[in-house]
Amino acid sequence: MRPPILKDFADELETERLTVRSPMPGDGPELHAAVRESMDELLPWMPWPREHGTVDDSEASARQARVRFLERTELRMHLFLRGTGTLVGSSGLHHIDWSVPKFEIGYWCRTPFADRGYTTEAVRGISAFAFGVLGAQRVEIRCDPLNRPSARVAERAGFRLEGELRNDSVGTDGTPRNTLIFSMIREDLDGSG
Repeated sequence: MRPPILKDFADELETERLTVRSPMPGDGPELHAAVRESMDELLPWMPWPREHGTVDDSEASARQARVRFLERTELRMHLFLRGTGTLVGSSGLHHIDWSVPKFEIGYWCRTPFADRGYTTEAVRGISAFAFGVLGAQRVEIRCDPLNRPSARVAERAGFRLEGELRNDSVGTDGTPRNTLIFSMIREDLDGSG
């Protein structure tokens, strides 16, 4: 198998309403604004928003994500309204196992843009990219069962619920949490799975 760092593919893709691209230097101010606007919705599920205390913190996060994108160790992607510099959220492919290959999609949506289908649109586009360009055999979405908006994205994007892992993780409040696992495999795309 070729080393992942030698895999060539585009840094961005477009969906009907979004430009989905690798984080880039200069994304920090818009990323910071988006995270700060969305803190109340993000913090119950994820601890990382606390790392965005300043614009410099967000800029460093974007640059570190760019490095990991180039290394092919994590493919975080920022979601922008097409033709604008307006960040509506972030998604991407994480927990990559290139030997299969398989990926996990994570996502969040900037609060003012929630409930408009942007996250589902991004997940569909990134899934198509994973299967069509990266040769994925499996793509997963994992979320807390209490996070119904996240689970609805997985369902609307065509992922199948495989199961629920009990007391699989610790929530941001320190209590044990379950994890739902949704998946899509290559056969699901052509209807044979």
